[in-house]
Amino acid sequence: MDFQWNEKRVGRPQQLKVFWLLPTIFLLTGLVYGIWFEGIDALVLGLKEIMLAPTILLTDFLEVGGIGASLINVAIVGFINLFFIYKYDLKINGVLIAAFFTLIGFSFFGKNVYNILPIYIGGYLYAKYQRVSFKEVLIVMMFGTALSPLISEISFSGILHPVSAFIMALIMGIFIGFVIVPLSSHMMKFHDGFNLYNIGFTSGIIGTVVTSLLRSFGVVVEPVNIVSKENQWVIIGLVVFVIAILFVIAFYLNPKALAQLKLTFRYKGRLVTDFTYLVGYGVTCLNMALIGLGSLAYVLAIGGVVNGPVLAGIFTVMGFAAFGKQLRNIIPVMAGVIATAMFFDYDLSSTGIIISILFSTTLAPIAGSYGGVIGFIAGVMHMILVTNVGIIHGGINLYNNGFSGGIVAGVLIPVVDAFRKERA
Repeated sequence: MDFQWNEKRVGRPQQLKVFWLLPTIFLLTGLVYGIWFEGIDALVLGLKEIMLAPTILLTDFLEVGGIGASLINVAIVGFINLFFIYKYDLKINGVLIAAFFTLIGFSFFGKNVYNILPIYIGGYLYAKYQRVSFKEVLIVMMFGTALSPLISEISFSGILHPVSAFIMALIMGIFIGFVIVPLSSHMMKFHDGFNLYNIGFTSGIIGTVVTSLLRSFGVVVEPVNIVSKENQWVIIGLVVFVIAILFVIAFYLNPKALAQLKLTFRYKGRLVTDFTYLVGYGVTCLNMALIGLGSLAYVLAIGGVVNGPVLAGIFTVMGFAAFGKQLRNIIPVMAGVIATAMFFDYDLSSTGIIISILFSTTLAPIAGSYGGVIGFIAGVMHMILVTNVGIIHGGINLYNNGFSGGIVAGVLIPVVDAFRKERA
């Protein structure tokens, strides 16, 4: 393809510098903002509150711990994962970009250094048991932190004595990390790669089982709704800055990136669709920037608040723009969700509806493979399901839309295929 001749070649050290840039920006901004506007005492207290929060859906760290502490938490989680990426020499490709951006986003909303590490330990033990390198399961662990609220919930909800709670949370985290790799490969068969958030679907299944077990012992885990209600200029500015960096990288690597953006439309988006390999890093970064800018513009246009959950949605959508999502296959699905929300008279500016719209793009491969009409129907089904499935796992699965998306894809695709065969 033409992009192979136009794109500047950059080595892995240069690629890693871009990855290190994100948490560094968040760390510096968090320290400056926290010390200057909030005070050191408030910053330290905010970090403590974030670490001790149960973190189940929806727990917005911007509301729990403040802006400075939230940004520092994001940076810490980012640096930990960058250490693993560097140590195990992971290739900077589409799925890694998707995993890293998803981690960054959800560190505003559910993930912290305490509740992700037990899952990584479980993944490490699984790799040892299977006699493979931890490198081979690391990306699944990055996504598998979807269930990290379970560790925080057991540890800090008061259901057990503190020592017993810590031990039980550690055991549960290790169990999750150990089983999520084999389970995720089997769950892929259910939706056949048409749900991009496969780990979200897997986590929903695990979360449902665990929540049901807890309820059997009289422990009820219910979703909460702790979200920030006001836009903050520093947060919006950071998102714009990240998007601007992606634009700069895109045109630096490939001056013809805009003209070649249409190359992404050739691909349906079904797992596995790695745009860094198929269309190059320049076009991929431009795709990420445009989708991120469009997501942010939509949120602000409807009067929404760019809080922790919404940040998770924006960064996840941007990340998966390197791994299956493009402008043509996300719009029909989002339109279906918006239309359904309007039909049921939901408030489009509410956080719950905004993140449902953003995360519904997990079903982008359906629109890419079957066209806009079926993509729209997938969006309708997703909106109906996602507002009801959270109660099943009690909010301990952060990727609730991935759970819903897996169900939609697993039900819709066989039906569509059956009608197509009858027509043929």
